[in-house]
Amino acid sequence: MANTFSHLFYHLVFSTKHRENFIDRKIEQRVWAYIGGVARRHNLTAIQVGGIENHIHALIMSSPPIAPSRIAQWIKGDSSKWIHQEFRDLKRFAWQDGYGIFTVSRSSVPKVVNYIQDQRKHHSEKSFEEEFVELLELHEIEYDEKYLFG
Repeated sequence: MANTFSHLFYHLVFSTKHRENFIDRKIEQRVWAYIGGVARRHNLTAIQVGGIENHIHALIMSSPPIAPSRIAQWIKGDSSKWIHQEFRDLKRFAWQDGYGIFTVSRSSVPKVVNYIQDQRKHHSEKSFEEEFVELLELHEIEYDEKYLFG
């Protein structure tokens, strides 16, 4: 084949350190938009970014040479630095050390977009911890509860 064809979609999920409610409604849209800008700067496409006070979801489209771990590193690192510069009252802000990143088929992109957009509604019924475990189980990822949330 003469060309490379790809659509690689990743659903990135991570929380604030200790799941503290750092991202209040006054700043969340700015944070989500900034994360979209981080993606663009690294030649990624942020399809949807959202979350609530203590965690984010980002649906990212990438090209094959970019490792999923680099995507997480860029999104978390660049946004953390910006949050500290932009919101001086968030001196204690930090993202958790780990993350979840899950592949998404093209046909499931609209479903994941809706899922990210409905985070407030979704979390009126379940915690981040419950949601994250469900994602791990949906993707058949083995985990040890002892080390799951630190």
